[in-house]
Amino acid sequence: MSTNAASAVDIIGSDGEALTTTSAIVAEAVTGSHVLQIKGYSRTKGVGSGNFINSSTFCLGGHQWFIRYYPDGDCVENADWVSLFLHHNNTNDVEFKAGLKFSVLDHTGKPVPMFSKKTSTTFSPNRRSWGFDKFVGRKELELRESSYLKDDCLKVSCDVIISKGISTEPTVQFVAVPPSNMHRHFGSLLSGAVGADVSFEVAGEMFAAHRSVLAARSSVFMAELFGHMKEKAMKCIQIQDMEARVFKAMLHFIYTDTMPEIDKEDVFVVTQQLLVAADRYDLERLKLICEDRLCMCIDTSTVATTLAFAERHGCHGLNNACYQLLKSPSILETVMATESFDHLMTTCPSLIKELLAKIATCP
Repeated sequence: MSTNAASAVDIIGSDGEALTTTSAIVAEAVTGSHVLQIKGYSRTKGVGSGNFINSSTFCLGGHQWFIRYYPDGDCVENADWVSLFLHHNNTNDVEFKAGLKFSVLDHTGKPVPMFSKKTSTTFSPNRRSWGFDKFVGRKELELRESSYLKDDCLKVSCDVIISKGISTEPTVQFVAVPPSNMHRHFGSLLSGAVGADVSFEVAGEMFAAHRSVLAARSSVFMAELFGHMKEKAMKCIQIQDMEARVFKAMLHFIYTDTMPEIDKEDVFVVTQQLLVAADRYDLERLKLICEDRLCMCIDTSTVATTLAFAERHGCHGLNNACYQLLKSPSILETVMATESFDHLMTTCPSLIKELLAKIATCP
Protein backbone atom coordinates (compact mmCIF):
# COMPACT_ATOMS: atom_id res chain seq x y z
CA MET A 1 0.00 0.00 0.00
CA SER A 2 1.33 3.43 -0.90
CA THR A 3 1.39 6.27 1.61
CA ASN A 4 2.04 9.94 0.95
CA ALA A 5 0.42 9.54 -2.50
CA ALA A 6 -1.62 12.46 -3.85
CA SER A 7 -4.42 12.28 -6.41
CA ALA A 8 -6.07 14.83 -8.70
CA VAL A 9 -9.60 14.33 -10.09
CA ASP A 10 -11.06 16.25 -13.08
CA ILE A 11 -14.76 17.04 -12.85
CA ILE A 12 -16.64 18.58 -15.80
CA GLY A 13 -18.75 21.51 -14.63
CA SER A 14 -22.08 22.64 -16.12
CA ASP A 15 -20.33 25.27 -18.24
CA GLY A 16 -18.03 22.69 -19.79
CA GLU A 17 -14.88 23.78 -17.90
CA ALA A 18 -12.74 21.16 -16.21
CA LEU A 19 -12.63 21.71 -12.44
CA THR A 20 -9.76 20.14 -10.52
CA THR A 21 -9.94 18.97 -6.94
CA THR A 22 -7.15 17.39 -4.95
CA SER A 23 -6.83 14.96 -2.09
CA ALA A 24 -3.96 13.27 -0.29
CA ILE A 25 -3.36 9.99 1.48
CA VAL A 26 -1.26 10.87 4.52
CA ALA A 27 0.67 8.65 6.87
CA GLU A 28 0.02 10.54 10.10
CA ALA A 29 2.80 10.94 12.58
CA VAL A 30 3.68 12.91 15.69
CA THR A 31 7.02 14.66 15.48
CA GLY A 32 9.11 16.29 18.14
CA SER A 33 12.62 17.54 18.73
CA HIS A 34 14.82 17.81 21.81
CA VAL A 35 18.22 19.52 22.02
CA LEU A 36 20.78 17.98 24.37
CA GLN A 37 23.48 20.45 25.47
CA ILE A 38 26.66 18.86 26.78
CA LYS A 39 28.28 21.82 28.53
CA GLY A 40 31.92 21.25 29.39
CA TYR A 41 32.25 18.52 26.74
CA SER A 42 35.99 18.14 27.28
CA ARG A 43 35.43 17.44 30.99
CA THR A 44 33.05 14.56 30.27
CA LYS A 45 35.76 12.60 28.46
CA GLY A 46 37.80 10.07 30.35
CA VAL A 47 34.95 8.43 32.26
CA GLY A 48 35.82 5.17 30.55
CA SER A 49 34.18 2.99 27.94
CA GLY A 50 30.76 1.70 28.93
CA ASN A 51 30.15 4.51 31.40
CA PHE A 52 27.32 6.85 30.56
CA ILE A 53 25.55 10.06 31.55
CA ASN A 54 21.76 10.29 31.29
CA SER A 55 19.95 13.45 30.24
CA SER A 56 16.92 14.67 32.14
CA THR A 57 13.60 13.14 31.11
CA PHE A 58 11.63 14.94 28.39
CA CYS A 59 8.30 14.40 26.64
CA LEU A 60 7.89 13.94 22.87
CA GLY A 61 4.81 12.63 21.10
CA GLY A 62 3.07 11.76 24.34
CA HIS A 63 5.96 9.55 25.49
CA GLN A 64 8.65 10.05 28.14
CA TRP A 65 12.27 9.77 26.98
CA PHE A 66 15.84 10.35 28.05
CA ILE A 67 19.13 10.27 26.14
CA ARG A 68 22.04 8.12 27.30
CA TYR A 69 25.41 9.67 26.43
CA TYR A 70 28.63 7.61 26.40
CA PRO A 71 31.57 10.09 26.13
CA ASP A 72 34.09 7.26 25.63
CA GLY A 73 31.88 4.84 23.71
CA ASP A 74 29.52 2.16 24.96
CA CYS A 75 32.27 -0.50 24.90
CA VAL A 76 36.04 -0.79 24.57
CA GLU A 77 35.79 -1.38 20.81
CA ASN A 78 34.09 2.01 20.44
CA ALA A 79 36.42 3.96 22.74
CA ASP A 80 37.19 6.53 20.03
CA TRP A 81 33.52 7.24 19.42
CA VAL A 82 30.70 9.10 21.12
CA SER A 83 27.74 6.74 21.59
CA LEU A 84 24.16 8.04 21.89
CA PHE A 85 20.96 6.13 22.59
CA LEU A 86 17.35 7.23 23.00
CA HIS A 87 15.55 5.44 25.86
CA HIS A 88 11.77 5.09 26.12
CA ASN A 89 10.97 5.81 29.76
CA ASN A 90 7.28 4.83 29.95
CA THR A 91 6.33 1.85 32.11
CA ASN A 92 3.32 0.69 30.07
CA ASP A 93 3.45 -2.15 27.54
CA VAL A 94 2.75 0.00 24.49
CA GLU A 95 4.32 -0.91 21.14
CA PHE A 96 4.87 1.66 18.38
CA LYS A 97 7.06 2.46 15.39
CA ALA A 98 9.33 5.47 15.53
CA GLY A 99 11.98 7.14 13.43
CA LEU A 100 15.01 8.62 15.18
CA LYS A 101 17.62 11.13 14.06
CA PHE A 102 20.58 12.48 16.02
CA SER A 103 22.40 15.54 14.62
CA VAL A 104 25.31 17.60 15.90
CA LEU A 105 24.33 21.29 15.71
CA ASP A 106 26.70 24.00 14.51
CA HIS A 107 27.09 27.37 16.27
CA THR A 108 24.00 28.72 14.47
CA GLY A 109 21.85 25.83 15.68
CA LYS A 110 21.67 24.07 12.31
CA PRO A 111 22.23 20.29 11.91
CA VAL A 112 25.59 19.25 10.47
CA PRO A 113 24.91 16.69 7.68
CA MET A 114 28.20 14.83 8.13
CA PHE A 115 27.45 14.41 11.85
CA SER A 116 23.81 13.34 11.44
CA LYS A 117 22.46 9.78 11.59
CA LYS A 118 18.94 8.41 11.42
CA THR A 119 17.29 5.06 11.96
CA SER A 120 13.92 3.55 12.82
CA THR A 121 12.67 0.79 15.08
CA THR A 122 9.66 -0.54 16.93
CA PHE A 123 9.76 0.38 20.60
CA SER A 124 8.21 -2.22 22.89
CA PRO A 125 8.61 -3.64 26.41
CA ASN A 126 11.45 -5.74 24.98
CA ARG A 127 13.12 -2.85 23.17
CA ARG A 128 13.15 0.39 25.10
CA SER A 129 16.42 1.75 23.71
CA TRP A 130 17.75 2.51 20.24
CA GLY A 131 20.55 4.64 18.84
CA PHE A 132 24.13 4.61 17.60
CA ASP A 133 27.17 3.03 19.22
CA LYS A 134 29.31 4.92 16.69
CA PHE A 135 27.47 8.22 16.45
CA VAL A 136 30.47 10.48 15.86
CA GLY A 137 34.23 9.99 16.04
CA ARG A 138 35.76 12.09 18.80
CA LYS A 139 38.89 13.07 16.84
CA GLU A 140 36.83 14.05 13.81
CA LEU A 141 34.54 16.18 15.99
CA GLU A 142 37.35 17.86 17.93
CA LEU A 143 39.26 18.77 14.76
CA ARG A 144 36.32 21.08 14.03
CA GLU A 145 36.14 22.42 17.58
CA SER A 146 35.60 26.07 16.60
CA SER A 147 32.49 25.18 14.60
CA TYR A 148 30.84 22.46 16.64
CA LEU A 149 32.23 22.78 20.19
CA LYS A 150 31.76 26.49 20.78
CA ASP A 151 32.54 27.41 24.40
CA ASP A 152 33.25 23.68 24.97
CA CYS A 153 29.55 22.92 24.49
CA LEU A 154 28.36 20.08 22.25
CA LYS A 155 24.76 20.44 21.09
CA VAL A 156 22.90 17.46 19.64
CA SER A 157 19.33 17.50 18.38
CA CYS A 158 17.18 14.41 18.76
CA ASP A 159 14.31 14.28 16.26
CA VAL A 160 11.62 11.65 16.80
CA ILE A 161 8.79 10.71 14.42
CA ILE A 162 6.13 8.42 15.90
CA SER A 163 3.77 6.71 13.44
CA LYS A 164 0.10 7.26 14.28
CA GLY A 165 -1.75 5.71 11.33
CA ILE A 166 -2.96 6.59 7.84
CA SER A 167 -5.73 8.99 6.88
CA THR A 168 -7.05 10.93 3.90
CA GLU A 169 -7.32 14.69 3.98
CA PRO A 170 -7.51 17.57 1.55
CA THR A 171 -4.35 19.26 0.44
CA VAL A 172 -2.63 22.28 1.42
CA GLN A 173 -0.20 24.99 1.14
CA PHE A 174 0.11 27.01 -2.04
CA VAL A 175 2.83 29.39 -0.92
CA ALA A 176 6.00 28.54 0.99
CA VAL A 177 6.91 31.51 3.19
CA PRO A 178 10.67 31.72 3.88
CA PRO A 179 12.03 32.62 7.32
CA SER A 180 12.86 36.23 8.05
CA ASN A 181 16.21 37.48 6.75
CA MET A 182 15.83 41.00 8.09
CA HIS A 183 18.96 40.58 10.22
CA ARG A 184 21.03 40.06 7.05
CA HIS A 185 19.69 43.23 5.45
CA PHE A 186 20.39 45.30 8.55
CA GLY A 187 23.82 43.69 8.88
CA SER A 188 24.59 44.78 5.31
CA LEU A 189 23.32 48.25 6.14
CA LEU A 190 25.84 48.44 8.99
CA SER A 191 28.80 46.99 7.08
CA GLY A 192 28.13 49.08 3.97
CA ALA A 193 27.41 52.29 5.93
CA VAL A 194 24.80 53.25 3.31
CA GLY A 195 22.86 56.27 4.56
CA ALA A 196 24.89 56.49 7.77
CA ASP A 197 24.30 59.81 9.55
CA VAL A 198 26.42 59.53 12.68
CA SER A 199 29.88 58.23 13.47
CA PHE A 200 31.56 57.09 16.66
CA GLU A 201 35.22 57.22 17.64
CA VAL A 202 36.16 54.41 19.99
CA ALA A 203 39.77 53.90 21.08
CA GLY A 204 41.01 55.47 17.85
CA GLU A 205 38.69 53.51 15.52
CA MET A 206 35.76 55.01 13.60
CA PHE A 207 32.33 53.40 13.22
CA ALA A 208 29.52 54.66 10.98
CA ALA A 209 25.92 54.06 12.02
CA HIS A 210 22.32 55.20 11.64
CA ARG A 211 20.68 57.32 14.33
CA SER A 212 17.20 55.87 13.81
CA VAL A 213 18.37 52.26 14.10
CA LEU A 214 20.33 52.96 17.28
CA ALA A 215 17.45 54.89 18.82
CA ALA A 216 14.92 52.19 17.96
CA ARG A 217 17.02 49.57 19.76
CA SER A 218 18.30 51.52 22.77
CA SER A 219 16.52 54.02 25.01
CA VAL A 220 19.92 55.49 25.89
CA PHE A 221 20.75 56.16 22.24
CA MET A 222 17.24 57.57 21.81
CA ALA A 223 17.92 60.11 24.57
CA GLU A 224 21.40 60.93 23.29
CA LEU A 225 20.58 61.27 19.59
CA PHE A 226 17.05 62.67 19.65
CA GLY A 227 16.69 64.17 23.13
CA HIS A 228 18.19 67.25 24.72
CA MET A 229 21.70 65.90 25.23
CA LYS A 230 24.74 67.42 23.52
CA GLU A 231 25.24 64.34 21.30
CA LYS A 232 22.10 65.27 19.34
CA ALA A 233 23.96 67.90 17.31
CA MET A 234 27.25 66.00 17.00
CA LYS A 235 28.26 64.25 13.77
CA CYS A 236 31.05 62.33 15.49
CA ILE A 237 30.61 61.07 19.03
CA GLN A 238 33.51 59.91 21.17
CA ILE A 239 32.90 56.83 23.31
CA GLN A 240 34.97 56.61 26.47
CA ASP A 241 35.85 53.60 28.64
CA MET A 242 35.18 50.96 25.98
CA GLU A 243 37.34 48.89 23.63
CA ALA A 244 36.72 49.19 19.90
CA ARG A 245 36.06 45.45 19.52
CA VAL A 246 33.40 45.63 22.23
CA PHE A 247 31.64 48.59 20.60
CA LYS A 248 31.80 46.78 17.25
CA ALA A 249 30.23 43.68 18.80
CA MET A 250 27.49 45.80 20.37
CA LEU A 251 26.71 47.44 17.01
CA HIS A 252 26.54 43.99 15.41
CA PHE A 253 23.92 42.95 17.95
CA ILE A 254 21.94 46.18 17.59
CA TYR A 255 21.63 45.68 13.82
CA THR A 256 21.26 41.88 13.63
CA ASP A 257 19.97 40.80 17.07
CA THR A 258 22.67 38.11 17.09
CA MET A 259 25.96 37.65 18.92
CA PRO A 260 29.12 38.02 16.81
CA GLU A 261 31.88 35.44 16.76
CA ILE A 262 34.41 35.94 19.57
CA ASP A 263 37.85 34.31 19.67
CA LYS A 264 37.80 31.41 22.11
CA GLU A 265 40.67 32.75 24.19
CA ASP A 266 38.90 36.10 24.59
CA VAL A 267 35.36 34.87 25.25
CA PHE A 268 35.35 35.46 29.01
CA VAL A 269 36.87 38.96 28.99
CA VAL A 270 35.04 40.25 25.91
CA THR A 271 31.71 38.86 27.10
CA GLN A 272 32.13 40.61 30.45
CA GLN A 273 32.90 43.89 28.69
CA LEU A 274 30.00 43.42 26.29
CA LEU A 275 27.65 42.87 29.22
CA VAL A 276 28.86 46.15 30.73
CA ALA A 277 28.19 47.88 27.39
CA ALA A 278 24.72 46.32 27.20
CA ASP A 279 24.00 47.56 30.72
CA ARG A 280 25.24 51.03 29.79
CA TYR A 281 23.03 51.29 26.71
CA ASP A 282 19.97 49.47 28.10
CA LEU A 283 20.19 46.46 25.76
CA GLU A 284 18.47 43.97 28.04
CA ARG A 285 18.48 40.99 25.68
CA LEU A 286 22.18 41.38 24.93
CA LYS A 287 22.87 41.63 28.64
CA LEU A 288 21.02 38.37 29.30
CA ILE A 289 22.79 36.60 26.42
CA CYS A 290 26.16 37.67 27.86
CA GLU A 291 25.09 36.63 31.35
CA ASP A 292 24.09 33.19 30.08
CA ARG A 293 27.43 32.78 28.28
CA LEU A 294 29.36 33.79 31.41
CA CYS A 295 27.47 31.15 33.41
CA MET A 296 29.13 28.54 31.16
CA CYS A 297 32.61 30.06 31.60
CA ILE A 298 32.99 30.19 35.38
CA ASP A 299 35.52 27.91 37.05
CA THR A 300 37.70 27.94 40.17
CA SER A 301 39.99 30.62 38.74
CA THR A 302 37.22 33.06 37.81
CA VAL A 303 34.31 32.41 40.17
CA ALA A 304 35.35 34.93 42.85
CA THR A 305 35.80 37.84 40.45
CA THR A 306 32.67 36.80 38.56
CA LEU A 307 30.64 36.85 41.77
CA ALA A 308 31.70 40.45 42.41
CA PHE A 309 31.03 41.34 38.77
CA ALA A 310 27.52 39.83 38.95
CA GLU A 311 26.77 41.84 42.07
CA ARG A 312 27.88 45.13 40.47
CA HIS A 313 25.70 44.65 37.41
CA GLY A 314 22.64 43.02 38.96
CA CYS A 315 23.10 39.66 37.23
CA HIS A 316 21.03 37.37 39.45
CA GLY A 317 21.36 34.30 37.22
CA LEU A 318 25.15 34.61 37.09
CA ASN A 319 25.19 35.20 40.83
CA ASN A 320 23.28 31.94 41.42
CA ALA A 321 25.56 30.05 39.02
CA CYS A 322 28.58 31.12 41.09
CA TYR A 323 26.93 30.03 44.33
CA GLN A 324 25.99 26.70 42.74
CA LEU A 325 29.65 26.04 41.88
CA LEU A 326 30.84 27.04 45.34
CA LYS A 327 28.45 24.61 47.06
CA SER A 328 31.03 21.88 46.45
CA PRO A 329 33.32 21.76 49.54
CA SER A 330 36.38 20.79 47.47
CA ILE A 331 35.83 23.62 44.98
CA LEU A 332 35.18 26.13 47.77
CA GLU A 333 38.41 25.09 49.48
CA THR A 334 40.36 25.62 46.25
CA VAL A 335 38.77 29.02 45.60
CA MET A 336 39.35 30.23 49.17
CA ALA A 337 43.09 29.76 48.64
CA THR A 338 43.16 32.28 45.76
CA GLU A 339 44.04 35.97 45.88
CA SER A 340 40.80 36.84 44.13
CA PHE A 341 38.82 35.35 47.03
CA ASP A 342 40.87 37.37 49.52
CA HIS A 343 40.08 40.49 47.50
CA LEU A 344 36.39 39.54 47.47
CA MET A 345 36.39 39.24 51.27
CA THR A 346 37.90 42.71 51.58
CA THR A 347 35.78 44.52 49.01
CA CYS A 348 32.46 42.66 49.20
CA PRO A 349 32.01 41.18 52.70
CA SER A 350 28.24 41.05 52.17
CA LEU A 351 28.74 38.50 49.38
CA ILE A 352 30.77 36.28 51.70
CA LYS A 353 27.96 36.40 54.28
CA GLU A 354 25.43 35.49 51.61
CA LEU A 355 27.67 32.66 50.40
CA LEU A 356 27.99 31.21 53.90
CA ALA A 357 24.24 31.49 54.42
CA LYS A 358 23.53 29.62 51.18
CA ILE A 359 26.06 26.89 52.01
CA ALA A 360 24.55 26.48 55.48
CA THR A 361 21.12 25.78 53.96
CA CYS A 362 22.41 23.24 51.42
CA PRO A 363 20.91 19.76 51.92
